Amino acid sequence: MNAPTQSASANSTPARVTRIARRRARPGHEAEYEVMLREMLAKMRAFKGFLGGDLIPPETPGEDYQLVVRFASESELQTWDMSDARLELLERMKEVAEGEPEFRKLSGLEAWFEPAVVPASMHPPRAKMAVVTWMGIFPVVSFYLWLVSLWPGFVELPFLPRTAVFTALIVATMTWVVMPRLTRLMRGWLNPAAKG
Repeated sequence: MNAPTQSASANSTPARVTRIARRRARPGHEAEYEVMLREMLAKMRAFKGFLGGDLIPPETPGEDYQLVVRFASESELQTWDMSDARLELLERMKEVAEGEPEFRKLSGLEAWFEPAVVPASMHPPRAKMAVVTWMGIFPVVSFYLWLVSLWPGFVELPFLPRTAVFTALIVATMTWVVMPRLTRLMRGWLNPAAKG
């Protein structure tokens, strides 16, 4: 599916990217379109940085299909976007899909519980999201509390700078290390409907 890509800052650490594409099949061509979307996911597996994807068919016939793909970095997603394999599929899709796809890109905190633009029945329950968030925060906070206890000078810093550093470490660790792995590990429990 075609989308303008955003270039990542050269100085930033590569961040996991989730992209959601929405597009409608032409009436009578739903099966062909779905086969092409599954073919697209299969081709993505050969590309470096591809972390996985989900095809979400419409809840009601005639509504949008959604394709949720995850890459390890923006640059690796761009490599897929510019590939001959993708461009060839896009050309073929014009025969079975309506208009141009709509895209939404997620990263950082927003992507913890992706997919975000899905039918309501696909959203993880808030109670489960809270449990998984706690499962991530508890060991991370415990680790940093232990770590700063080894550095006597840290507790002597003024309250606000000390809190800013502490929370920045926690947010960075949760966003780029813990939650991507934890939500992938707990995916079946968070959202049984999204399996497969």
